Amino acid sequence: MTTVLVVDDDPGIVRALRISLNAHGYRVLTASDGASALRAAEDGPDVVVLDLGLPDLGGLAVITGLRRVTSAPIVVLSARLDPAVKVRALDAGADDYVTKPFGMDEFLARLRAAVRRSGRRRTDADEPPVRAASFTVDLTAKKIHRDGAEVHLTPTEWGLLEALVRAGGEVLSAQRLLAQVWGPNHTSATHYLRVYLVQLRRKLEPDPAHPRHLVTEPGRGYRFQP
Repeated sequence: MTTVLVVDDDPGIVRALRISLNAHGYRVLTASDGASALRAAEDGPDVVVLDLGLPDLGGLAVITGLRRVTSAPIVVLSARLDPAVKVRALDAGADDYVTKPFGMDEFLARLRAAVRRSGRRRTDADEPPVRAASFTVDLTAKKIHRDGAEVHLTPTEWGLLEALVRAGGEVLSAQRLLAQVWGPNHTSATHYLRVYLVQLRRKLEPDPAHPRHLVTEPGRGYRFQP
């Protein structure tokens, strides 16, 4: 059973989400502030639903704190419509951003997509590691090593890197990557792609400003170069 940690200080929203999520077969944990959310995250939820307007900690601080204790996908649920806020939340480690008010069907679809991205099944047979000049990608174990140390990626960062690596040097369009990693309803959300490529390049490229492995092909898309 998939466990969802709902972090929101609005009892009405928490109650509505609990009822709907329970009805769809999810186990629900709740927290009403940032401090209790960080404690609850140590219990290993499969996905976190997070409101940014918490009474004790700023939303971005909570995302950063969650990323220290869990790699579970984080779906932000917020009334803040400013695109800059969305980008900062994604840059801090969130995997999706849903604005209030929201339709329950769309929210549940976003939740399923986030869980699906984080829990992609490994192939039956072990795959040999893919070695780039600067890092090594273990597709079976879902691990990346650079300079002898493991590099932590969020589920969405991993999904994007995996898509590029598995393409074997083929150029993937932005729309194809968005559909593959975020789902078919996100093919116009190019800001998601830009944010996560920047994050991946910071973590993996020797010179992120001049990437040699996660390459942009102007007017065409993106490709992986070992």
